[in-house]
Amino acid sequence: MILYGIVFIFGSLIGSFLNVCIYRMPRDRSIVWPSSRCTSCSNPIRPWDNIPILSFLLLGGKCRTCKAPISLRYPLVEALNALFYVLLLWRFGPGWPFLIYALFSSALIVITFIDLDFQIIPDRISLPGIPLGLLAGSLILPDPFMRADALGWKSSLIGAASGFLFYYFIAFAGEKIFKKEAMGGGDIKMMAMVGGFLGWKGVILTTFMGSLFGSIIGIFMMLVRGRERGSQIPFGPFLALGAIVSLFFGQEIIIWYLYRR
Repeated sequence: MILYGIVFIFGSLIGSFLNVCIYRMPRDRSIVWPSSRCTSCSNPIRPWDNIPILSFLLLGGKCRTCKAPISLRYPLVEALNALFYVLLLWRFGPGWPFLIYALFSSALIVITFIDLDFQIIPDRISLPGIPLGLLAGSLILPDPFMRADALGWKSSLIGAASGFLFYYFIAFAGEKIFKKEAMGGGDIKMMAMVGGFLGWKGVILTTFMGSLFGSIIGIFMMLVRGRERGSQIPFGPFLALGAIVSLFFGQEIIIWYLYRR
């Protein structure tokens, strides 16, 4: 239990850094300098006011200096990243796969919130993620769908290629048939990254789960908010959620599907 506590704290600290990435990356600002500041009054945030999750609760969700409300997203991202790290430790145990998947899940969190705000997926995340996924998948990572086996370079390479080509085809066909962008370039590169980490089976399940989640949320938003049918909803967050589901539950889903009868 002590190790889980340490991992939770470590995950929340990394989550605090992810908040910096989410805010600064789409604005083309350095994620290293300057130090964190209040987005309302621009005063530097003191170290004791920057403790993940805890500081938000102690400050009552407000800046100590100007009393402006602090977005609930900040502790949410910190807690979500910490939870993912704990679940990864439980699922894979300590070791290199845990560290690599921790980096992967953190990247998906950043992608999700940036895409929700700006409808873009930064190349600074997806492009380095492709070779990292291929390298880790070839040498370190287990197969998420057959945990006794290694993922291997073939499955990792086929996964990255299939993720890229399938979504590139969707984007190309959408432009030719519907005369408008059906899939952004960020989604294409993101799925190449996902394929490198999870293999070709991960691309298939991520696509299925992402489409399922996207359809459910899209219908819900049309019913509740009256969103027009033709309005755009960023697909990256749903693909990220599908990738997380594939990572944690891919084996169980495949077994259920094959033996449900």
